[in-house]
Amino acid sequence: MNILSPSILSADFKNLSSQLKILEELGVAYLHIDVMDGMFVPSISFGMPVIKSIREDCNMIFDVHLMIENPERYIDDFVNSGADIIVVHAEAVKHLDSTINKIKSCGKQCGIAICPATPINNIIHLLPFIDMVLVMSVNPGFGGQKMIPYTLDKIRHLRKIKDENSFKYDIEVDGGINADTITDVLDAGANIIVMGSAIFKENFEENTKKYLEVLKMHIYENNME
Repeated sequence: MNILSPSILSADFKNLSSQLKILEELGVAYLHIDVMDGMFVPSISFGMPVIKSIREDCNMIFDVHLMIENPERYIDDFVNSGADIIVVHAEAVKHLDSTINKIKSCGKQCGIAICPATPINNIIHLLPFIDMVLVMSVNPGFGGQKMIPYTLDKIRHLRKIKDENSFKYDIEVDGGINADTITDVLDAGANIIVMGSAIFKENFEENTKKYLEVLKMHIYENNME
């Protein structure tokens, strides 16, 4: 199943509530929430209070991407704020296996994110135990970047490992996904697509409809082959 996960990092925060309501009405199931601390990445975004405030009126699955140092310190806080999926960076955690166990013990899905230059082998022993791998197709921290082409090979590699071992993890991709790159990412084997500026710039409602249709048609065309 292909899933669109719009990133609210690019949303209009003056109209965030109404935009989230429209996304739900259009059938968007996931919401990507980038949390940045100014240390793991240069930028600072938002944290638990914002997540908690939008959780009250939103039924989408909260796909919370922690771009922060030592995220294991805050797992309980993000759980209590309403996160459904908690994604931590392999590069930011000292004891990744115990962090995964902590997230799962809270009854939440767990994902591992890897930056473009991080080898898949760094997390290969954990793949049987996680729900998602997030492949960063840009260096994290800023929206509007161009996708790094070699990250497609990482997606293909993860899909091959998944298929050969009957693993269950989703493959999510974040960074530079737009009309020019979405088909390449889907063909490589990703099934959760994070889109920020491509969704929220200009007419975000029409953009959302367009990309939901692209995801739907990709499944249809693959089934016809």
